[in-house]
Amino acid sequence: MKKVTLLFASFALCFGLSNCTKDKTTQSPLATQTTATLQPSLGGAAIYANFPETFESGTKGAYAVGNVTLSTGTWTLDDALIGNLANDRKNGSKSVRIENTGIVSMQFDLANGASQVSIKHAVYGTDASSTWQLWYSTNGGTSWTQTGSTITTSSTMLNTATFNMTITGNVRFEIKKLSGGRLNIDDFSITDNGNNNNNNPTQDDNMAMGNPSGATTNTGNTNNYLMIKTQYALAYNNSKGMANWVSWHLSAAWLGNTPRCDCFTSDATLPAGYFKATTSNYTNSGFDRGHMCPSADRTLNATDNSATFLMTNITPQAPNLNQGPWADLEDYCRTLANSGNECYIISGGYGTGGTGSNGSANTIANGAINVPSHFWKVIVVLPNGSNDVSRVTASTRVIAIDMPNTQTVNSHPWGYYRTTVNAIESSTGYDFLSNVSTTIQSTIESQVDNGPTQ
Repeated sequence: MKKVTLLFASFALCFGLSNCTKDKTTQSPLATQTTATLQPSLGGAAIYANFPETFESGTKGAYAVGNVTLSTGTWTLDDALIGNLANDRKNGSKSVRIENTGIVSMQFDLANGASQVSIKHAVYGTDASSTWQLWYSTNGGTSWTQTGSTITTSSTMLNTATFNMTITGNVRFEIKKLSGGRLNIDDFSITDNGNNNNNNPTQDDNMAMGNPSGATTNTGNTNNYLMIKTQYALAYNNSKGMANWVSWHLSAAWLGNTPRCDCFTSDATLPAGYFKATTSNYTNSGFDRGHMCPSADRTLNATDNSATFLMTNITPQAPNLNQGPWADLEDYCRTLANSGNECYIISGGYGTGGTGSNGSANTIANGAINVPSHFWKVIVVLPNGSNDVSRVTASTRVIAIDMPNTQTVNSHPWGYYRTTVNAIESSTGYDFLSNVSTTIQSTIESQVDNGPTQ
């Protein structure tokens, strides 16, 4: 019987700040196998987003072969389950437990190869020692090759086996247990190939993931008017005096040392007859001039930074939102960007009626600017690379946030407000990530992110 694969990855998501059968085919091990050792990640490379896989997010209580969805993607566990008993050796509340000659295998590929894999392992309970191997596939699981040496697990304490390699392009991994008692596996980590030239951060298309509202450049389309700027793109709603949404790309290539200009300016590129907000429209309103694309996401030069202060990029946000969890999420996105990732971010508000420092309000500027009841963000996190849309998989990390526009929003950290892309689509009527295949969308848009928050 042909059984399958398990193990790997995802991405991690970014933002800014403002004022992703047991295979009987055997092949000869690599001629230049390296022994698994305890060793740090190789220079110039980065651990894939959402790794290490901790197995905390999945549930599988039987040894029979089956798939389980984890934070990094779908894995197949054959003669293996997710264990949470006292005898399971684990870092956290769960780990994988493998018996007999079980296999744990990734059902997805990582795009930027691998230079290192590290895995924590220990004996389950008082079972006998066991042996196991790490194998990889570069052709979607059609054939597999062993990497490194056979590992013997004899300790009831978690130890780390580290495998060094040079693999380029698509790759997935699986663990094959060979003999002995039951084995616990935890904290599976993969470092990409630091020699991959596609890892250099770049400035990419701000609307690569799609046009959520089908906005157009027809000036008669006053409530869904598309504006493309070098720094971001937006759909302007003249009846609300603000953008329906703003979309931008974030990577280290956009970041520098340019200081915040604090130069709020009316957007002169709006068509004649459109309402053009001014900074004074917010004076004494009780609401902050809240950036959608943050000032701190565009610090490479003064031109980029000043573009974020155009009033079409500004919305009325409760001060404790703008300066609290919203800002913390923006900070986290830049942390992702400075850690070898790029993010595609779409942001906006929906509804009417927020609560600022002066109390509740439906509008400001004498009714010209709507005060949203909620603000949302959708963030797609990818490791630095090229052909970004094609690299989005069912394992890609997508962060969706929906926060109330109130002064009490800071009673919770930003991670508390995570939701699904589908839920935000339902609230806004927009179609996010429309350039991604519908099959992949159906997976990533229905999941609530459970990745790290700092």
